[in-house]
Amino acid sequence: MSRDLDGAMREARRDETVGVDSMTVRGHASVTLEALDVETAALVRLAAVLAGGREADVRAELSAVNGAVDPIWVEEVILQTYLFAGFPRALNAAREWRRISGRRAPASSDDAERAVMDFSERGEATCATVYGEFYDRLRVNIRGLHPALDRWMITEGYGKVLGRPLLDLARRELCVVAACAIARQDRQLHSHLHGALNAGAAAVVVTAALQVISPLIDEEDTRRYVALWARVQGR
Repeated sequence: MSRDLDGAMREARRDETVGVDSMTVRGHASVTLEALDVETAALVRLAAVLAGGREADVRAELSAVNGAVDPIWVEEVILQTYLFAGFPRALNAAREWRRISGRRAPASSDDAERAVMDFSERGEATCATVYGEFYDRLRVNIRGLHPALDRWMITEGYGKVLGRPLLDLARRELCVVAACAIARQDRQLHSHLHGALNAGAAAVVVTAALQVISPLIDEEDTRRYVALWARVQGR
């Protein structure tokens, strides 16, 4: 662990908000995380490795979470990997997971028959939660890049994938933070550090999630992310 993140963790442990999960209902859309439990920590590390690790690392990490993390959570993180690291990584991870876990794929997707309009509505609601007060500005900025990107962000990103109910949004956002960090996507990392807070993860949990992935990133990136996280918290 880097000294910067170690210090941040010591500070976070003194924060009066440290506690336990206030809700434990799997798949609930509204979960508040007051502490980073072991299972969620393993999921966050998996998200980083899926997004940026070598194939051997992916196999090792999937083996490590097999039997230790809710398999539905694992499959949801594999699915959302395509948003941040592309279909090749998501496909390869899914293939390895089927082999390692021995689990069969679901007979169908819960969202297979969902109308595109429903994806738009769910996407708008999910994106608004993640971005909070910055949501309207985000939509204007993305439309300025290209209207198709704005539509895909809402329907594909936040509607079809991140809005899926089988993994709560707080844990999804922690996994997005991990994926953005290992990919060195600082602008998106900044947004999703805010997003993790907005989705229900306490600041101490986000700090702990950064600690989990610190062995996977170099010291320069770690220092930059510590500074970025401090700015998000207004320090």
